[in-house]
Amino acid sequence: MVTTYPLAFTGQAGEYFRIWIVNTALSIVTLGLYLPWARVRQRQYFYGHTWLDGQNFEYTASPVALLRGYLIVGAFFLAYSVTANFDSTLWIAGLIAVLFFGLYPWLVMKSLRFVAASTTYRGLRFRHHGKAGGAYLAYGLANVAAGLTGGLALPWAWFMQRRYQVQNAAYGNAHATFRGDVGDFYVIGLTGLAVGIGGGVLLALPLIALFFLLGGANFPEAGGETFTPGLVAGLVGAYLALLALYAVAWQYVRAATLRSVLNRVEVGGVVRTGATFSPWRLVWIGVSNALVQALTLGLATPWAAVRRARYVVQGVQVRAIASLDDFAADAAPSESALGEAATELLDINLGF
Repeated sequence: MVTTYPLAFTGQAGEYFRIWIVNTALSIVTLGLYLPWARVRQRQYFYGHTWLDGQNFEYTASPVALLRGYLIVGAFFLAYSVTANFDSTLWIAGLIAVLFFGLYPWLVMKSLRFVAASTTYRGLRFRHHGKAGGAYLAYGLANVAAGLTGGLALPWAWFMQRRYQVQNAAYGNAHATFRGDVGDFYVIGLTGLAVGIGGGVLLALPLIALFFLLGGANFPEAGGETFTPGLVAGLVGAYLALLALYAVAWQYVRAATLRSVLNRVEVGGVVRTGATFSPWRLVWIGVSNALVQALTLGLATPWAAVRRARYVVQGVQVRAIASLDDFAADAAPSESALGEAATELLDINLGF
């Protein structure tokens, strides 16, 4: 018999605001040294308020381990920033950049392992058994192929990366399986492209009208005034509109990818996940969150984070043909926090 377990999220914006404001203040006062503790407290809050079948998730990472990783990555980033400012040391900056890009897939692998090993449910740890070879294929070769093909292989890269993330994940000794297909990602990518092109056409007409209305028709002649007020207003408006359009299209790609992946994950042959949330609703939440955060100078960030988490989590279910208590533990060594620190400090998005 199949039993469906809906996930629940019990976090509250006011409650999380107190954690967020303390994290922000201490991170500023300590010049960033408190960031590992802030990250752990943040994840502990969101994991702890995510419930499945009467049990919540836990995040057990050590802030001290994260701090060591932050310091190492921060030292490399500082060295790059300093050497890039002088002609005589540009070659050193180049070497550091090449080293980073060469290590990028390995750092991704280490980050996935660390986050998984730091996540527990019902006393059992998650694991990630991905190897370096698979990481270099998914996050190295696939990204290069996407660049060389002008983006045509980008959906394939997304597919390879999500498959690497899911296929190598495990809960206890139960390994996950990814049932997705590369075609799903091309549909998502083409839809995102259609949003961008269609939105661009719809935005072009009013922007052109505004451009001429503000005097843009008097385009500067040779030897005349270089930038008229109408030209400047038109260029600024077009730039901001393109940024907003790109953000909407990318928000859709992320949301649709998340739902697609969650609908194609199987664990141990007895558990499957499913998602019912709407990608377009998630896009609206992302856009409206950004507007409110801008209007409140960032003070609404906790509210925005809780709002998004609640919508996503409550739109996810787990279907099982066995009790969730039947999984067994799998012994594994502790994982380094270096990769996690790199992905955090350099703002590398591994999730959805």
